[in-house]
Amino acid sequence: MTVTREMSDVGDLIASARAGNVRAAGRLLSLVESARRNEVLAVLDGLDSVDVQVVGITGPPGAGKSTTVAALVSAYRERGNRVAVLAVDPSSPYSGGALLGDRIRMAAHINDPEVLIRSVASRGHLGGLAAAVPAAIRLLAALGYGLVLLETVGVGQSEIEIAAVADPTIVVLNPGAGDAIQAAKAGLLEVADVVVVNKADRDGADQTVRDLHAETAAPILKLIAAQGDGVPELMEAIEAHHRSDTSERRTARARAQILSLAQTRLQRHPDLNRLAAAVADGSTSAYAAADRLAGLAD
Repeated sequence: MTVTREMSDVGDLIASARAGNVRAAGRLLSLVESARRNEVLAVLDGLDSVDVQVVGITGPPGAGKSTTVAALVSAYRERGNRVAVLAVDPSSPYSGGALLGDRIRMAAHINDPEVLIRSVASRGHLGGLAAAVPAAIRLLAALGYGLVLLETVGVGQSEIEIAAVADPTIVVLNPGAGDAIQAAKAGLLEVADVVVVNKADRDGADQTVRDLHAETAAPILKLIAAQGDGVPELMEAIEAHHRSDTSERRTARARAQILSLAQTRLQRHPDLNRLAAAVADGSTSAYAAADRLAGLAD
């Protein structure tokens, strides 16, 4: 197939997706996770896009992230927003069922043509999570989705990468069980712009809020996502954070995004194993190898 034909195929898919074809949108999202990502982005560069707000939602397993996402989707749809949900699973090459496994919570939205629900798995995809998510957001903006909710598993590098594109990043925790302290130890609170104590009707919710105030300066809200209690307050916190955005914060997010993408690419560099072997056998230093890998030395 020629490059011209491939570009035409992408253009046809984009036209179909912009006309409301959800399957075409899904196909395009698959392409931006593949070796054809740049091809899709090249076509998008010539198209108008809506201003997109990206809200990251993370937290430990069982905290109620999917329930929180579902509650937010319902609330934003009541406002008339087109909403895309990206469930990011850095561990699975398949459909990310661990993150969108709570299909009952999302069932009300699956048949809504104004809601797109998609799992993004980084393993086995070109460039990994850091590369796939910004491209997916760029695509969704071109398809007219003004709000993107990113749900992540709440462990590891993915949170740092999500914080580079989300505004704000929301950390969802549960009452008791030392969740506040565990979240702090795991580094989750370092990326939190807003902290939510979900299932706040349980014992220990107030104590968890007090513990969190000792660990973070971020706003802390109580929520019962399954009942919708606290959702308006959470939406106001999201909007307040977005309204207070500055060029300095946007630059900081862009810097983190660039560094994350650069790290992903360096991890795939064909010279990495050779340089690592040279460091291991003592023929060069890690510092010199790093300079060579970054292209800073001959």
